[in-house]
Amino acid sequence: MKLQDPQLRQRGRTSIDFLALTAGASMRVRNAVDNDLAERQLTAGSLPEDMDARYAVVDSALRDSRAYGTLNLLGDWHGRSHGKISVEAFEDIAAELNPAMEAAESGPARLTLNPDQVAPDYWEGVEFHRTALAWDNYDNMGYVHGEIIHKKMVDRMYPGGIFKQRRTVAGMAPRDHYDHILDMGCSSGHFTTALTDAFPQAKITGVDLSRRMLEHAWRTANANGWDWDLYQRPAEATGFSDASFNLVASYIMLHEMPADAIRATFAEALRLLWPGGDMVMSDVTRYADLDRMSAWKADRSAKFGGEPHWRESASLDLASLAKDVGFAEARAEGIYPHVLIARKST
Repeated sequence: MKLQDPQLRQRGRTSIDFLALTAGASMRVRNAVDNDLAERQLTAGSLPEDMDARYAVVDSALRDSRAYGTLNLLGDWHGRSHGKISVEAFEDIAAELNPAMEAAESGPARLTLNPDQVAPDYWEGVEFHRTALAWDNYDNMGYVHGEIIHKKMVDRMYPGGIFKQRRTVAGMAPRDHYDHILDMGCSSGHFTTALTDAFPQAKITGVDLSRRMLEHAWRTANANGWDWDLYQRPAEATGFSDASFNLVASYIMLHEMPADAIRATFAEALRLLWPGGDMVMSDVTRYADLDRMSAWKADRSAKFGGEPHWRESASLDLASLAKDVGFAEARAEGIYPHVLIARKST
């Protein structure tokens, strides 16, 4: 069996299909909730400015809505179940995958773990995405996320595919050539792969807090013959020398961090860039680009999805923040992903 994009057993494949189809089918329930909101004359213009007050108003108005209750149940079930079901699907094929996984531990890529790492408070113990066992408490969670959850389920939920979005963001880097690229929050290597495809001559380095995600990124690089350097380090304190890279980038990492950590990450990127170097950071839709009803829906989805820092991140003006930490130029564009492109002075 090949390392990437494996063929699941019937039970695992059927379970993952059911998860994906249930998420898609919930759109009809969402439409029913919208109808109930309209019947109760709740509109974007009638909702309060404060987000918590918005929750109180909507929850009160929909307390007898069967559609809203059903939507909450679906969201809770999906959040609690997707990790467990995906782990079970992996374990069905684990014995056959072992040779490929072991083979991918040799190759040109280098992995540097930090057994003494003290994780930041915003990350330690958090079950991001409501993933059962959190990120590092299951030995093969990197594989489960990289090859099963994302490729078999999440990719089906995004118009055009979430991997196409990663390639698009990588292609938004302003220059045609970069020598040294840092992927902040590289996870299991999906965006790192997009950067490699966009800039095949560049030396690629990745950092992430998760040992398990890095292990799968390392195996992915080896299986493809890529000489990535991967480190278990926080994005806001990488330990690399000043002016080590001419592009620092990330894909949808920032919403996993509170505002002070995002500011520190931008400052770290500025320090790491050569004079005239570029930063490309993508993240989720800004609440400022949404009306109050749409922002409440996004916030509610993030809350059910296990995203404790989403609201704080989505409320930031990323271009202003980049300029505030010292970037000479900064602009942000797009709804999802929302992409910041900034440049260090020469």
